[in-house]
Amino acid sequence: MTMPASYRLRRDTRHKMVAGVCAGIARRYGLSRGGLRVAFLISCVLPGPQFVAYLLLWVLMPADDRP
Repeated sequence: MTMPASYRLRRDTRHKMVAGVCAGIARRYGLSRGGLRVAFLISCVLPGPQFVAYLLLWVLMPADDRP
């Protein structure tokens, strides 16, 4: 794991697969995008509001405005 840079929490629209939520969280905290996506998919097997949380983050997190 690398030290996170001082990125703000934003959806990463350049490396997105669905909405860029996982990519944005991974970039903010210095995690692997692929690893975080796999962890999210595995967590979907467990009971809980994972999909609702993802949808809320999709709506509430601003998109990255970098070119």
